[in-house]
Amino acid sequence: MKAMILAAGKGERMRPLTLHTPKPLVPVAGVPLIEYHLRALAKAGFKDIVINHAWLGQQIEDYLGDGAQLGLNIRYSPEGEPLETGGGIFKALPLLGDEPFVLVNGDIWTTFDFSQLHTPLQGRAHLVLVDNPGHHGRGDFRLLEARVEDADGTADTLTYSGIAVLDPALFAGCQPGAFKLAPLLRAAMARGEVSGEHFSGHWVDVGTLERLAEVEQLLVEGR
Repeated sequence: MKAMILAAGKGERMRPLTLHTPKPLVPVAGVPLIEYHLRALAKAGFKDIVINHAWLGQQIEDYLGDGAQLGLNIRYSPEGEPLETGGGIFKALPLLGDEPFVLVNGDIWTTFDFSQLHTPLQGRAHLVLVDNPGHHGRGDFRLLEARVEDADGTADTLTYSGIAVLDPALFAGCQPGAFKLAPLLRAAMARGEVSGEHFSGHWVDVGTLERLAEVEQLLVEGR
C-alpha cells in the first residue's frame, strides 16, 4: 500500500517560523514535523510515499530527496497553485495508482500505528477519528460501530484526525483544479461507504505555535 502526505499548506498561523521554512520542515524537538510521519510509515512497512507541496516546496524535496536515507521511495506532486485537499490528492493520483492508499495530513503529530491500516478497505474510505480537541469542540463526524456518519449537529461527535485510507474511486468524476475532500467523504457517508475507528492515543493538530510547544512537551515527557 502506498501513502500520501499532504504538505502543501502555507502555515500562516505559524508565522514567523513559516515565512522562510515550509510548515512540514518546521522542527519539533529538533526533528522536522514531516520526518515523524515518514519514520512512522517506514516502521509500519510502507515503502512508496507521495508528497504534494506548494509553498517553498523545493526545500522539502531538497531535504528529503528520494527518501532512501529513511528506507523509503519518495515521489513528489508539486502544485503551482493552491488545489486544496481534494484537488491536491486528485492531481497526485497518477503517482498513487489504482489501489487504496493511506492519506496523512502533514501538519499533525501522533503516535498512531500505521501498520494497522494494512487491511482491506470496505467501501470508499476509512477514517481515523480522535476526541474533539479544545479548538474544535463541535467535531466533524460520529462513529456508529464501524461506520462513519456526518455529525449534522448531533452529540457524541469525533474529529477527523487527518489519517485515512482512500480508494481512488472516491474521486471518480472529479476534474482537475481546486476542490475540497470533505464533500466527497460526506457523499460517500450518505451511501454507507465510509468506515472508521476511534484512536485515543496522542494526537495534536500542529496549527499554531502553542500546539507546536504542546508536541515538544509531549516528546520531552515521552523520553
